[in-house]
Amino acid sequence: MGEITKLTLVNLVSKIKSKEISALDACSDYVNRIVKSKKLNTFVTETLEQAISSAKKIDDNNLKEGILSGAPIAVKDLFCTKNVETTASSKILKGFVPTYESTVTSKLWERGAVLLGKLNCDEFAMGSSNETSAFGNVINPYKVNDENIVPGGSSGGCSAAVAADLTVATVGTDTGGSIRQPAAFTGIVGLKPTYGRCSRWGIVAFASSLDQAGPMTKNVSDCALMLDAISGFDEKDSTSANTKKEEFLKNLNRNIKGLKIGIPKEYIVDDMPKEIQDLWDKGISWMKESGAIIKDISLPHTKYALPTYYIIAPAEASSNLARYDGVRYGFRASGKDLNEMYENTRSLGFGNEVKRRIMIGTYVLSSGYYDAYYLKAQQVRRLIKNDFDLVFKDVDAILTPTAPSSAFKIGEKKDDPISMYLNDVFTVPINLAGLPAISIPAGFDKSGLPLGLQIIGKPFDEQTVLNSAYALEEKIGFKSQVKDWWM
Repeated sequence: MGEITKLTLVNLVSKIKSKEISALDACSDYVNRIVKSKKLNTFVTETLEQAISSAKKIDDNNLKEGILSGAPIAVKDLFCTKNVETTASSKILKGFVPTYESTVTSKLWERGAVLLGKLNCDEFAMGSSNETSAFGNVINPYKVNDENIVPGGSSGGCSAAVAADLTVATVGTDTGGSIRQPAAFTGIVGLKPTYGRCSRWGIVAFASSLDQAGPMTKNVSDCALMLDAISGFDEKDSTSANTKKEEFLKNLNRNIKGLKIGIPKEYIVDDMPKEIQDLWDKGISWMKESGAIIKDISLPHTKYALPTYYIIAPAEASSNLARYDGVRYGFRASGKDLNEMYENTRSLGFGNEVKRRIMIGTYVLSSGYYDAYYLKAQQVRRLIKNDFDLVFKDVDAILTPTAPSSAFKIGEKKDDPISMYLNDVFTVPINLAGLPAISIPAGFDKSGLPLGLQIIGKPFDEQTVLNSAYALEEKIGFKSQVKDWWM
């Protein structure tokens, strides 16, 4: 029954509920595929025996009520999972086994999902290629001329696992594009919800005012179902929004006639490949064919988004990562006294990219530089949000490319941090403004690598974002070109 792993989440859950497929058969097929797919390096921790046991329990006790009943799901190794090691793909958290469950993953298991394991990511979610992980880089299921390419980051393990059919769906985190960019690089769907839509409680923090959990799936319907499962108010999270519970899958429809779609002129960046511009033009045409009204808009402070992000995010990271000192949990290096133990632990425990961001963050928060950098960045962040607030008075959603290129070769940008940071040019503004945005696969470049289009929505208007993506998805008719070369 190997074809089980090709099913979408919505179809798989439906078949399990109707007993056309058993939860055990579904889980077994995914487990067998994971065992044969070690070359992709998608998993940090596997819980395969536990998954089989959980699936058997669902069948034996007829536990078919949950909206994710029997769905075999792996999650990014940034979510704390009770009694399962959680490392954030960092050496400094080696051996950390939480005694509690994150709110988002709790919701998954309460709704009937089965945990397959924890997925590889950039260390503490800091990266755009999954090359900063202490466990080595994840390999994209797509290839170019027999060369391995990155799956995007930081949720690269998530994107590769969905694209390679190693999990029916997953949950990643997005701080500056870490769900959407890898989704575009691997030809899947990735949604960053509005800040506050999904609880951050139990997620290893990178930048607290930017981080947001979100679904990564095979199609838009699956994305809506996953958002139904993981969203909602959480009193344990002070940034959680107490909004009315919505039914995103039930209200999903392709009727976007009369919807006003904004096209920002500032997203036409220097040296953008013609393939990206052509894809964007096609997206505009597809939207028109679906009855949407296209409007040119301006987001004048977009050009300041990257420098603003790379001041605010490292500043918050510097504060959040101060807790990793080797005293209470995780990795500890030896030293002749307490100070040397701290220094050695952090020096050996953190990778180069994490150290770089801690140092930048500490600098911009230091006396004499706080006003010049951090405070100024927060003021510019407000201007960026104001731009979006203004245009959303005239449009319902915004259409842009997801990333300025397709996936690149492993190692190609590792020694050029600035070039790596520029990968987030289209995604970062959305996090700074706290908006929802989705990336959907929309075509291929000349090398056969997937390219994505991004739809940005108003705060807490994920339904319009999903509906627009659903309409666009039908027009595009994207078909995965992944070949099982690694098995």
